[in-house]
Amino acid sequence: MKTITKITLAFGAAALLMASSLYAASTVTPSISEESLGLRKTSLSKESDTVASKTSYATDTAGTSTKIKRAFQDAPPMIPHDVEGMLPITINDNQCVSCHMPEVAADMGATPIPASHFTDFRPHPTYDGKEFKLPADTMKNDISIKKLDALAGARFNCSQCHAPQSDGQLVENNFQAQYTDKDGANKSTWSGSKLTDGLNTIIGGDSQVTANDLDNSDSKAGHLDGGGH
Repeated sequence: MKTITKITLAFGAAALLMASSLYAASTVTPSISEESLGLRKTSLSKESDTVASKTSYATDTAGTSTKIKRAFQDAPPMIPHDVEGMLPITINDNQCVSCHMPEVAADMGATPIPASHFTDFRPHPTYDGKEFKLPADTMKNDISIKKLDALAGARFNCSQCHAPQSDGQLVENNFQAQYTDKDGANKSTWSGSKLTDGLNTIIGGDSQVTANDLDNSDSKAGHLDGGGH
């Protein structure tokens, strides 16, 4: 009787061990290879097989390329054409303006430079050779909003915001832009009163250009048409 009990217990223990092993095998987390980690699909242990994706910029000449939709409303448009020989841009050598100035852009099939690039938003301090000082009346002249006839000095370096695009994608882009303007994919709306959206232009008032701004009365922003600075 004792022998049968021992055999029964042995079979029970074996069955329990086998069941535990099968359960453990079914719950083991599958291994992950190094090649499946991250954007690079090569071993993390060596670099000899790792080669960066080839950069392939557009080769179409200016005026013949297809425009790229803006990434979002009023986003700086990307450069769809070849920029060979155009870079680096300097204040004395800017070939972009030959096609993108508003008066010639339509004839050249180019995106015109918006009004914001012909507006001075900079403070106007004085400099005595040793120290910069803000204007005495900082409530009116701390920020300048002045229309210019020429491209604003802060805007001459086009490639600080606009860049050529390389063909191909390292990862899939599922982003879908929602434009607030019907022409938002191709046209800037940053002009007129929108130039000062978000600026506290009126003491105790809203953030829009008003008649008081234009008259330089109680305005932190200055004067749109010159003077008062």
